[in-house]
Amino acid sequence: MYLHTGLFFLLSSTFSSESSVPYPVTCVTRGADLMEDGGGVVVLCPPHCTRWRVSVFGTGVYASVSSICGAALHSGILGPSGGTVRIHRLHGQHNYISSYAHGIQSQALSHWTASFNLTKPVNVPLELTSETGTTALPAQPDCQMDIAMVIDSSNNIGQRRFNLQKNFVAKLTAMLRVGQTGPHIGLVQASDSPRTEFLLTNYTQPKELLFAIKELAFLGGNTNTGKAIMHTAETFFTQENGGRRGHPRVMMVLIDGWPSDDLEQAAMLARESGINVFLVSVAKPAPEELAMVRDKDFMKKAVCKDNGFFSYLIPSWFSTTKHVKPLTQRLCSLDGLLCSAVQFTYDQRLEFGLFDHSNKDDTINALRRISYMSGGTATGAAISYTTQNLFRRTGPGRNFLIVVTDGQSYDDVQIPAEAAQKQGMCVCVCVCVCVCVCVCVCVCVCVCVKTERE
Repeated sequence: MYLHTGLFFLLSSTFSSESSVPYPVTCVTRGADLMEDGGGVVVLCPPHCTRWRVSVFGTGVYASVSSICGAALHSGILGPSGGTVRIHRLHGQHNYISSYAHGIQSQALSHWTASFNLTKPVNVPLELTSETGTTALPAQPDCQMDIAMVIDSSNNIGQRRFNLQKNFVAKLTAMLRVGQTGPHIGLVQASDSPRTEFLLTNYTQPKELLFAIKELAFLGGNTNTGKAIMHTAETFFTQENGGRRGHPRVMMVLIDGWPSDDLEQAAMLARESGINVFLVSVAKPAPEELAMVRDKDFMKKAVCKDNGFFSYLIPSWFSTTKHVKPLTQRLCSLDGLLCSAVQFTYDQRLEFGLFDHSNKDDTINALRRISYMSGGTATGAAISYTTQNLFRRTGPGRNFLIVVTDGQSYDDVQIPAEAAQKQGMCVCVCVCVCVCVCVCVCVCVCVCVKTERE
């Protein structure tokens, strides 16, 4: 008799503490553009801003309409190679003084409603220099996934909001800490036809990735997001295109307003291919625009309906910065699954509970320490035990019950399995045949049924 173990996985909603990840900005980004974030924001200025005509008002204390990077050059905090700088919000004042310093001429201004000053951050996590390249943030060990970003490049979003979308995506990638051992990111633009801009392994260094995003060109056309999802699901995560075996696959889809085509079938194909689809909707349709929306429930139909976990609403492209951290946390939480194990014969024995082990290594070690129980095989009773005792807590994700057996059960399995499915579980039965001590062949079948609450 072989070891019979029931396992289930539940999405974790525990997030890590905040990280002072710098926000990428352009040479002409003004202080007013970041005032929504309050004080103490760390930004990342690109190199060669001295080549731009930057507007700077004041000396030491700068009017909020000033270029942040231009003010950083003027104050001497940054040099031509760019880097990180911390912006502090101040009240408006009268008589901003003009001066010439470090190759930048600032202008005088009689009055402005808000101001800022700048300091050099301590323990700079990311710095761009033309001489030394990028000193990268350490890759997030708990976010080792492959992420395809599908962005809106239609006439619906327009050029101005498209630029705001690029800035938002750049901030997300900076916080995700892309690296060889961390998350990999690729990007597809949705328009009349989808266009792959770069694959998962094209840019695995932060500097190159950020500037690849900056150089994206607006396409125009219809918002054929469904077509873009289908294209991404079919082509993006193959090993030939940089997909990594054993890494979670995530597709984050950004939509301005509403799509022009159907999302449901495309998203279903993606999910059935093992891809977690996140839908981020920005600026939902106004009441007078609802008549133009093809399917008002497109968000509900496009994602796995697990208490809203896979959908995210942002009211405006002008307020995306405060959503960077929670969205990043939600993406990375997919790599934080929780596991419990039950061993069964005629009886059942809980080997460890859902919250006994907080990381993968501890869970694997606990599985290896399980001692063998001898006896007959009552798989149906084991499914009922697990369903009734271990799945009482609801979470933001779907519950999975994975049964490993040799296929021979002395009781009925169908009724307990159907009962588990009606509770919203995905039930996977793996029948294993071991040809020797170290070699086993397993065939697994999974059935997931949507419940009324979904």
